Formats: sequence, C-alpha cells, structure tokens
Amino acid sequence: MTQETTQEGVVDKGVVRILAQDIPGNKSVYAGLTRIKGISWSFANAVCRKLNINKRKKVKELTKEEIKEIEEFVNNPDLPSFLKNRRRDPESGEDRHLNGSDLQLQVDFDIKKMKKIKSYKGIRHAAGLPVRGQRTRSNFRRNRRKTGAVGVSKKGARRK
Repeated sequence: MTQETTQEGVVDKGVVRILAQDIPGNKSVYAGLTRIKGISWSFANAVCRKLNINKRKKVKELTKEEIKEIEEFVNNPDLPSFLKNRRRDPESGEDRHLNGSDLQLQVDFDIKKMKKIKSYKGIRHAAGLPVRGQRTRSNFRRNRRKTGAVGVSKKGARRK
C-alpha cells in the first residue's frame, strides 16, 4: 500500500498493490479483488469468506498482514476445484489456479498448441474467426479486413 507518513499519522494516497496489480483504495475488497486477472467474482467472494474479511470493507482499510494473507491464499487456494480456473491441467492433470501474467502466458501457450496441432479451434484462432460457434454472417465483419465491412465505401472514394 502506498502511503505517506506525517506527524499526525498515515495519509493514504488511495492505491493498494495486491499481486502486482494496482487497486483503487475506494473499492470494496470484493470488487477490488476482481481487478486482478484470474480472480472472478465467485473466487473473490470465496477468498473473503475463507479469510474472514468483510467484503464491503474498503481496500485502503486493509492492513499489511491482511494483504499478505490474501496474496498467499490466492497463490495457494484451499478451495473446491470448481472455483479454480485451470481444472485438470493437460500437463500435470491436477487442478490449479493461475492469476496475473502466469494466466496470460498459459492461455497464449494453449492457443499456440491448438494452432500447431491444427485443431478446429486452432484454425479458427489463426484465421481470426470466432472460436466458440458464434454466427459470422452478420457479425465479426469489422475484424476481417483493414477496409471495414464488405460493400461499404466512403463518399469521397466513389467520386473519383
């Protein structure tokens, strides 16, 4: 937590750093934890309940011990597997929970692996198309070309 000390006591600047992520101090602990990549609303609720922290408490009111306790718990959660974000990991077979840059790196590796083995999802990722079965006739047009949608031109371009 970034603070300035004066003769009266501690003056808060309003930003708390938890797991390499800056969280505004005016947020509740429940909402503030969801700012960390890999922590959902249900996981944040489980953290608050497991550690007996009031989820309506402001982040700037957390003590250094509570912040350390949250960081340790998020890195090694003692929660049911359905709350973890990497169940039955393909490499190890165990239930894991990743957050921050570890999660982003693992997702990138998974996408590269799908592209390498040329699975359906990997081909869709490589082509820049929707992966999870969404329709493509009326949607996903803006990402197809640099020029925009098919059949649409600017007024100035027609007059030439």
